[in-house]
Amino acid sequence: MPKYKRVIIKISGEALAGDKGFGLDEGTINAITDEIKKCTDIGVQIGIVCGGGNFWRGRMGQNMDRTRADHMGMLATVINALALQDALEQRGVPTRVQTAVEMRAMAEPYIRGRAIRHLEKSRVVIFACGTGNPYFTTDTAAALRAAEIDADVILLAKKVDGVYDSDPNINSQAAKFDSINYLDVINRGLGVMDSTATSLCMDNNIPILVFGLDHPENITKAIRGETIGTIVR
Repeated sequence: MPKYKRVIIKISGEALAGDKGFGLDEGTINAITDEIKKCTDIGVQIGIVCGGGNFWRGRMGQNMDRTRADHMGMLATVINALALQDALEQRGVPTRVQTAVEMRAMAEPYIRGRAIRHLEKSRVVIFACGTGNPYFTTDTAAALRAAEIDADVILLAKKVDGVYDSDPNINSQAAKFDSINYLDVINRGLGVMDSTATSLCMDNNIPILVFGLDHPENITKAIRGETIGTIVR
């Protein structure tokens, strides 16, 4: 039985690139959507917020206007959302993409009530374009959508298998936390989510479960409540 009834899964763009480091890796996307299907089959309502870092990150446009660079990042998230939608629907999972910036030829505009109705009808809802505003990350979008749809938890699927006291890619002695509170994450500058997203989760008492996506079955394990990754609450 699942521990959580309604969840937001935040998937970074880098995770969708797999080992390629850029673009989309079909094998990775297939493995992720296989696990999402398993979760919908046991009655879990799933919203997904995807990043766009496999195509574009704001900092790539060093000499570019920040607002325009962020708009380009929003478009990158739409590419990822459509790729996930296609893979899910190939598996018989009804899916809707909702964008915070209107592009009706490809997706629905984000409407909270409609999103909740889709979830209640067992459709996966993929939220693209972040919050629709520059200067806000897709992490903040995940926190915002989780609050709006009354999600039980944010599943933060990353390339690292939890929260560490320092960067485990640099420090081989870095220690992983089993659990940590929001303020410690903010005060210690730990790279879980940006401070705006973490504060929003703290203010709305939304737990964040951070785990590695190198093994896509971790999605199912997390939803079932198995001990995995790091819980921030």
